[in-house]
Amino acid sequence: MDTTHLGLFLSGSLKLFALMTPPVALTAFLSVSRHYDAERKKLTARKTALAIFIMGSVLYFSGDAIFAFFGFTLDAFRIGAGSLLFLSAVSLMNERPEKPFLSPEDDISIVPLAIPLCLGPASIGTLIIIGASAKNTVESIIGALALLSASFGIYLILHFADGIQNRLGKVGMAVLAKLTGLLLAAIAAQVTFTGVHAFLR
Repeated sequence: MDTTHLGLFLSGSLKLFALMTPPVALTAFLSVSRHYDAERKKLTARKTALAIFIMGSVLYFSGDAIFAFFGFTLDAFRIGAGSLLFLSAVSLMNERPEKPFLSPEDDISIVPLAIPLCLGPASIGTLIIIGASAKNTVESIIGALALLSASFGIYLILHFADGIQNRLGKVGMAVLAKLTGLLLAAIAAQVTFTGVHAFLR
């Protein structure tokens, strides 16, 4: 993997990880799993990360087929996904990390952790865009590895959720959520600008 490919991998991993809104996933996990034992927490973290990667891969590799079936253009989808991403960023900026917003369930790994908290409309749209934008097989593989890396990042966040909460505290969790919201807003602006620029050309 040369420098260009390494840059694509790192930027893709960071973008996808931010799109999965780890502070929101962390807050939800802590809220629902407070009565779980240690083994159940670890199992939920593993299942969530695996579900994200499997469902994300399906969306990533089927982007072209989705565009062909519905008659979308890539630039139109960029604009739509960018708009949804911006709304997600605003929602995250207004979120109160200390406020529990989920009720305990038998299994929260797929719903609501994987979908819709980590794989919401904005992250799904961006995954499809990245997959459809890949110019060759190497870039497709790099994108898939970036998705794997981001999924593993979510696993680490959930696996060490209790420790992170103890280290950061309420103030630290709130700051983390705001920083992630700002990053999402920047990504949304870039995605939308790229779509509008290409459409106007």
